[in-house]
Amino acid sequence: IEVGQVFYLGTKYSKPMNAAYLDEKGNSQIMFMGCYGIGISRTAAAAIEQNHDERGIIWPLPIAPFHVEVIPLSNKDEVMNVAKKLHDDLVEKGVEVLIDDRDERAGVKFADADLIGIPYRIIVGEKGLKDGVVEFKERKGGDALRLKPEDVVKKMMFVIPAKAGIQ
Repeated sequence: IEVGQVFYLGTKYSKPMNAAYLDEKGNSQIMFMGCYGIGISRTAAAAIEQNHDERGIIWPLPIAPFHVEVIPLSNKDEVMNVAKKLHDDLVEKGVEVLIDDRDERAGVKFADADLIGIPYRIIVGEKGLKDGVVEFKERKGGDALRLKPEDVVKKMMFVIPAKAGIQ
């Protein structure tokens, strides 16, 4: 997968610009030039090519648009208050968070979350809150963990590796 390239330019540009240096004998020499580039879109495409499943993208954490998505399953006050608190608490710790507060069915939100591919998701629903828990799930697979809302930030700080730039 080509994500970057290097080009030899020779003196095509340095000669007209008189871009020169002095060699070890003090003589003026025209520079030989090259250029290189990393394609941002190519890098993203390569990451997606290597990290996806039948439901959509699975972003590697260091280049994910967000680290975690909070999905409230209703717009009722209790659910939204917990979802917003989780969002705010995670943001305060430096976690990049998306909250899906759209007025959509749970299935639509889950399908969109899979398609977008944010590495972690926290699901806040009425049933879970009655039991005092929210669901924590990794996009890459695995079982959903049921956590107390107050334990979510601690869990996120444990699972997000230092390479994502979060202390």
